[in-house]
Amino acid sequence: MILAGPQAASIAAAADTLRAGGLLGLPTETVYGLAADAQNPAAVAGIFSAKGRPAEHPLIVHVLDAAAAAHFASAVPAFARALMQAFWPGPLTLILPRRAGVAGAAAGGQDSIGLRCPAHPVALAVLAACAGMAPPMPGLAVPSANLFGRVSPTTAAHVQEELGPDLLILDGGPCAVGIESTIVDCTRGQPVLLRPGAITPAELAAACGQAVMQPQDLADSIQAAPRASGTLASHYAPRARVRLMTADALRAALQAAAGPGAAQALAIYARSLRASDLLMQGAGVQWRQMPLSAAAAAQQLFAVLRELDSTGVNAIWVEAPPNTSDWAGVRDRLERAAA
Repeated sequence: MILAGPQAASIAAAADTLRAGGLLGLPTETVYGLAADAQNPAAVAGIFSAKGRPAEHPLIVHVLDAAAAAHFASAVPAFARALMQAFWPGPLTLILPRRAGVAGAAAGGQDSIGLRCPAHPVALAVLAACAGMAPPMPGLAVPSANLFGRVSPTTAAHVQEELGPDLLILDGGPCAVGIESTIVDCTRGQPVLLRPGAITPAELAAACGQAVMQPQDLADSIQAAPRASGTLASHYAPRARVRLMTADALRAALQAAAGPGAAQALAIYARSLRASDLLMQGAGVQWRQMPLSAAAAAQQLFAVLRELDSTGVNAIWVEAPPNTSDWAGVRDRLERAAA
């Protein structure tokens, strides 16, 4: 069931559902999430079951503000506080040491926990309603509202298509950011980027006054790195096989595939090529133009992959985005979709 998100009655119904241990389709600025009370192990287990997600794969806990983070985190380094101040509410998840006995199921059993304050009025209204309950519900476990490993949803309709009509979903409109949050590990004395997103390393460094490291830059990366959402090699995948190519390679592949009937199950998503470059004559070719700006491409990426997948094509050929920091989030999602 889909309810209009901003309405007071919808917010109340959502809070009641969560209090009762149920699941909720929740809009955020990044993607739609599947929410449950982060401190209710049975409700959290419902998320893993609904998504088909391994129980040791941690969930991000969404909180109302930086003050609420103290319920879940045993320590917040100064650079992490600076990042909260700069980017919360917003598309940034911080991995912090977890308080003992709190939200262990949501954290996948780790001694760290991912926390985020979303920048969506509906999500914030639900979090405020939950925090105001007696007893309060200080945070919600909210992974993306899709089957594990599949394309994330960016509209309420996507969630219903993915998880069925029985789930209560709040409609907050299309997601403004369109890809999942940037994830920064704050448990190793310095910020370490675990997943790129809309916020670039340069922006993070400027806000917290420290260089942002990559996991491969640290000698202890394998032993000390916490597990984090969306970091598996294969993720965000449609049913159709995604093939990621440079513009020149894509143009050559189109030329090689030209011929009667060769294009009947193919989709193209390209940035620098145009439909006039499509040399194949088959009527079944699906063509979508990738925006020139990284933010616009991110906002529509998952919706385009879902749309092309729904046409029944066997393959989606995608032009690789530029190798620049502003495109890193889009490039990461496409590389995992193609893995």
